[in-house]
Amino acid sequence: MSGAKNANGGADAREALVLRIARRHVARPGGLLPALHAIQDELGYVPAEAVPSVAEVFNISRAEVHGVISFYHLFRTTPPGRRTLYLCRSEACQAMGARALERHAAERLGIGFHETTPDGRISLEPIFCLGNCACSPAVMIDDFVYGRVTPQRLDALLEED
Repeated sequence: MSGAKNANGGADAREALVLRIARRHVARPGGLLPALHAIQDELGYVPAEAVPSVAEVFNISRAEVHGVISFYHLFRTTPPGRRTLYLCRSEACQAMGARALERHAAERLGIGFHETTPDGRISLEPIFCLGNCACSPAVMIDDFVYGRVTPQRLDALLEED
């Protein structure tokens, strides 16, 4: 892993953590996915520099590890924002204006899906059904679901801290 540092410690500490997690899961059938999830749970994302270590432990190519990470949308390869805005993309929400809400959020934040604002404040993620169809369009900010969200209401919600 590279010499970059983050809030979770130096590169050596991150590499040790990645190796410890990978080794814990390597003997399990299908252990790669749980290992990657555990790495993301600990670091908040799966850093690119973790790929070679995971590949070595699982005795697979770096391309295979990268393929799994890039295939599953729940894996992040960059640090997440302090808050995460999930925009529902289900049919019920789309019928009630979710597309316009998506455009507004992207324009206001200056980012697209799977990206984080430059200040690290907010990550924007799509989600498919929040179970709040009767109150469409719905969004979730961190762990809280909001219904009947207009662009103006979204702006107000994003100003709260």
